Amino acid sequence: MDAFWIILTGALVAATCGLLGCFLLLRKMTMVGDAISHAVLPGIVLAYLVAHTRASLPMLIGAAIFGVLTTIIIEILNKKGKLQIDAAIGVAFTWLFAIGVILVSAFADKVDLDQECVLYGEIAYVPLNTWIVNGQNMGPQTVWILSINFVIILLYIILGYRGLQLTSFDPLFAATLGIATSFWHYSLMSAVSLTTVLSFESVGAIMVVAFLVGPPAIAYMLTDNLPKMLLLSVLSGILAAIGGYFLSSWVNGSIAGAMVSCIGLEFIIALLIKKGKEKTSMEDAAHHIREAGFSKHSP
Repeated sequence: MDAFWIILTGALVAATCGLLGCFLLLRKMTMVGDAISHAVLPGIVLAYLVAHTRASLPMLIGAAIFGVLTTIIIEILNKKGKLQIDAAIGVAFTWLFAIGVILVSAFADKVDLDQECVLYGEIAYVPLNTWIVNGQNMGPQTVWILSINFVIILLYIILGYRGLQLTSFDPLFAATLGIATSFWHYSLMSAVSLTTVLSFESVGAIMVVAFLVGPPAIAYMLTDNLPKMLLLSVLSGILAAIGGYFLSSWVNGSIAGAMVSCIGLEFIIALLIKKGKEKTSMEDAAHHIREAGFSKHSP
């Protein structure tokens, strides 16, 4: 049963991150998840100073607030400061992370307080933290939290699909249609922040960042249709979660590492498929050109 809960947890993270990651990829902001993983440290410290406890809930609230703040700073640097998006991400997360380090050293140097103790979870421990209701074991709390988050993100994408699609592909055109591009940007960044923070605590940072980037990139190479891209991203992420668990059991190694390794393997396969399609297309085009030339000069 433990294997089921671990695979289900990985699949939920993969599906949620895969859906959001597609829109981040189209906006050239795939490394926002990694930025958030560093930039939330000040929120963790401030939450501890306010609540005087290392309990998960206040820490997660503080982390989520600074996750959203990170995306706002990135947007300001990109739009107002005219920085390239990768530079804006780098400046924002290093600055906020540095502030967090200063706060820890100044106000919480005697407390075991950092990202490792709050956000960087381990998927193998998921079955241990169960939810008991009236003596009935309802399963791991993590699965319930991630399931609710997945439903929220799925509804958000379904209901806001048109706005997300237009603002991701062509924000200027979307603005001319009267679509509030700022709303969709910040709502997407809020969804990413919520998902990454919740998932960090459950499965660890390496898996979250990998699932935000890998499956969308795989899907992007295989199709240029957004609905198909979303579906392929989810499917490739779930397949990596399943395959990664059995790979880790086989080699007796890290589950998170094995799942991310499966994503890398899927990426290589997708790349080979893409190259094969491109080669076939070029050969077909050359064949049609030769046929056209033959027809032109034939009596």
